[in-house]
Amino acid sequence: MTSAGLVVVLLSPVHAAQITGLESPNSFIGDESGRDFFISNINGDPDARDNNGFITKLDASGKILSRKFIQGGVADVLLHAPKGLALVGRILYVADLDQLKGFDAATGKPLVAVSIPTSVSGKPVSLTGIAVGQNGLLYASDQNANSIYRIDLASDHRVTLLIHDDRLAGPSGVAVHPKTGHVIAVSWESGKILDITQEGQLTELESNGFFTGRFQNLSGVDFDRWGNMYVSDFSKGKIWRITRDHRFQVIAEYLPTPADIGIDRMNNLILVPYHYEHAAEMNGLESPTSGKSKGTKRSLADYGFIPPPTKSEQEGASKK
Repeated sequence: MTSAGLVVVLLSPVHAAQITGLESPNSFIGDESGRDFFISNINGDPDARDNNGFITKLDASGKILSRKFIQGGVADVLLHAPKGLALVGRILYVADLDQLKGFDAATGKPLVAVSIPTSVSGKPVSLTGIAVGQNGLLYASDQNANSIYRIDLASDHRVTLLIHDDRLAGPSGVAVHPKTGHVIAVSWESGKILDITQEGQLTELESNGFFTGRFQNLSGVDFDRWGNMYVSDFSKGKIWRITRDHRFQVIAEYLPTPADIGIDRMNNLILVPYHYEHAAEMNGLESPTSGKSKGTKRSLADYGFIPPPTKSEQEGASKK
């Protein structure tokens, strides 16, 4: 475990929670009320149909309520390698290889399983990220086949192809832009940030070329309540904030494999799974009204500088 941790600008007062005892965590989200949190655990080969994946449920303080709240192979649950997560009301949707599965967020009971047909590329479907859109729509990225699907919840989870384009370059995390409603996807292979309209037209927001190579393997993307974008770079161990006026800020670095991050907009928290460290962390974010002026030098006291969790720490332990 590295000695540097999640370095983020904090609100005051705020708590930071560290969660251990996970198994290859991939995605970390909270519900709209800010009371329940969920982490997907691949638990092994990310492409294996081994039925041993599980979902961890936490309370608002980051304490583990149930390490294996939903568990493959138990109580008629079929869950192989859960990755992206999304909440729609009280239904927790999970990306699991070639299926999108829905569970009751209160009980963990299986509710729906939606199979994604083989993509136009002919490659096996490998769902990675999920995002909640407008008008009862979900969007799911297929990293293997360079595709993004649209799932219409109001039409019995009807699946249509939003876009198939090699320029997606292994789309991993997806989010819906709070202003435009466009799908924002981050690329694993090229480190690009991409904008996709409702008609499937693609634009590169950040090209990440030779002279502007900020990113390497982007894994997650989300927005805070003010419209700032956050992306996680799995390989470089960084989390970036792209502000509404298009400023780039590294708010965290030296992180051990940050995967598909989430933003809790109710409590203004960032949720970070550490994939290869089998741990996760939630921490506070700066609000526009609490930040220092551009000309004021910051010190470590302005940041939530805490080390990432070690395996010996108690699961769900919180630190002030």
